[in-house]
Amino acid sequence: MRYLVTGGAGYVGGVVAAHLLAAGHRVTVLDDLSTGFREGVPEGAEFVEGNVRDAARWLDGSFDGVLHFAASSQVGESVLNPEKYWRNNVGGTIELLSAMRAAGVRTLVFSSTAAVYGEPATTPITEDARTAPTSPYGASKLAVDQMLAGECAAHGLAAVSLRYFNVAGAHGAQGERHDPESHLIPIVLQVAQGRREAISVYGTDYPTPDGTCVRDYIHVDDLAEAHLAALGAAVPGEHLVCNLGNGNGFSVREVIEAAREVTGHPIPEVAADRRAGDPAVLVASADRARERLGWRPSRPELAGIIADAWAFAQRKEGTS
Repeated sequence: MRYLVTGGAGYVGGVVAAHLLAAGHRVTVLDDLSTGFREGVPEGAEFVEGNVRDAARWLDGSFDGVLHFAASSQVGESVLNPEKYWRNNVGGTIELLSAMRAAGVRTLVFSSTAAVYGEPATTPITEDARTAPTSPYGASKLAVDQMLAGECAAHGLAAVSLRYFNVAGAHGAQGERHDPESHLIPIVLQVAQGRREAISVYGTDYPTPDGTCVRDYIHVDDLAEAHLAALGAAVPGEHLVCNLGNGNGFSVREVIEAAREVTGHPIPEVAADRRAGDPAVLVASADRARERLGWRPSRPELAGIIADAWAFAQRKEGTS
């Protein structure tokens, strides 16, 4: 098969592209490198530097499907600059769908997010939970999910939206390198490397076993395998939505302690006030992904996820 991977120079898109290549598929990566990295494109993939809004320039009937990762993804930035998120995430997808329609490409796997749920009333979160995003980022992703439902019903698109929880770990030389970094595990590892003095723990009085927030972490390789499974599960005229997560939560303190054991560094922590909008527990129900995609995470251990992220962080630091 031949696939277009939009945003394939980014963290998740690049790892998914690598898995597609390993499975014997042909891959074209489309990325404007605004947040991605040229070295994030796996060897063997064709690379096109360009914006997803111009996908019609490269997309034609020789493609069997699209995996869509191209998006702005910083929650805080979306609050300060919401128009960027509507333009890039929603406007970009509108143009991509138009290009797919014109080219006759009828399969799409979309990188959605658990941010569409906002602050859930209950956990684990199922796909039928109320959607109430608390940021323009989450709202823009929900808008695309709704757009895809209409595209499937009206034009026969086969689409799968995969709602991620907390993606972590690395795939060899491909790992997280956000700027600015906002994810817990790479920030904790920056403390271990001496690039930060301490890790701030935002809230120590939550109704959880150790008082810190609990989150669901999934290895990026498990996530990539779900995308390949989604390609095979896509049905014309249907918009399938699946949560992706371990189904188990780890607290902030558990992540820090696991990182201390993996790295052998003390990793000082500093208590800080709660952040507005941080729910105590966010854990996914991935039952639908198991049933419809035949997928389950094979790398659920927190220490293994952190060890892979640490190996990438050391490699990256050694070459900088």
